[in-house]
Amino acid sequence: MTDAPQKTATRAAYGKALVKLGELNPNVVVLDADLSKSTKTEGFAKRFPERFFQMGIAEADMMGTAAGLAASGKIPFASSFAIFASGRAFDQVRQTAGYGRLNVKIGASHGGITVGEDGASHQSIEDIALMRVIPGMTVIVPADAEETEQAVFAAARHEGPVYIRTGRSPVPVLFDEDYKFQIGKAATLREGKDVTIIACGVMVSASLEAAEILAKKGVSARVLNMATIKPIHVDAVVAAAKETGAIVTVEEHSIIGGLGSAVCEVTGEMCPVPVERVGIRDVFGQSGTPHELMQAYGLTGDDIAQAAVRAIDRIGT
Repeated sequence: MTDAPQKTATRAAYGKALVKLGELNPNVVVLDADLSKSTKTEGFAKRFPERFFQMGIAEADMMGTAAGLAASGKIPFASSFAIFASGRAFDQVRQTAGYGRLNVKIGASHGGITVGEDGASHQSIEDIALMRVIPGMTVIVPADAEETEQAVFAAARHEGPVYIRTGRSPVPVLFDEDYKFQIGKAATLREGKDVTIIACGVMVSASLEAAEILAKKGVSARVLNMATIKPIHVDAVVAAAKETGAIVTVEEHSIIGGLGSAVCEVTGEMCPVPVERVGIRDVFGQSGTPHELMQAYGLTGDDIAQAAVRAIDRIGT
């Protein structure tokens, strides 16, 4: 991990990673739905115009076209906002990339409420649940720029459909080039014995803040970065349950169907322990700055720390 305080939006890292990947692999192609400036695919379009396809405001058509390209041996990265990639084009994603087990990679930017002032219509808080339920779909929510780049390269190597969720707002850079992302593997960012905080995406940095708050209160919190929501790292979840006895899940997504649900499925079947889920609690988003919204929806380091205390208090009850 790095001590550097700089911040970078994971969507920006996604765009830069595509250019690097394109230089190494001529089979990589990129599609966009009239949002290339926002999804940051414009860099790939300038570098490889013959391998970039601007599909217009037609996300469903884009997914179908990506499936066709995958069937012909290309590695397509279909890019749009998360609310459109998972919602508007769900049928096409399911029927082509999913059912066909095709090698389509979906780059979904602007995930979660940190989209900010665009409001509820553009704040995707259901996308992880929608993508996670599709058979064979891999779901990745990277925590920072370095992990995003590595996730893009890992997705290209992986055979089958992949959904990568990135964010609009800059987030702290947590990792350097020594960090190694692996699909399906959690990363332990902090050891602890009293409770485990399992987080993904923008909430990883907030969870590390929560661990510091807890440490000042004499509570030792383990922090796991669960960048891959599906397949989830079962062994890491079970070990956390057995070794710390309580878990807090933290996500910028509905607590229904996302990381919290995935963790509860594991603990419920293999090692039942108290689990507190921090996330969007069955409500829609609203307009506001990312900072205001994180506070309004209980997604701050203090909120996570309080959830950890509640989880610990439930041990043995």
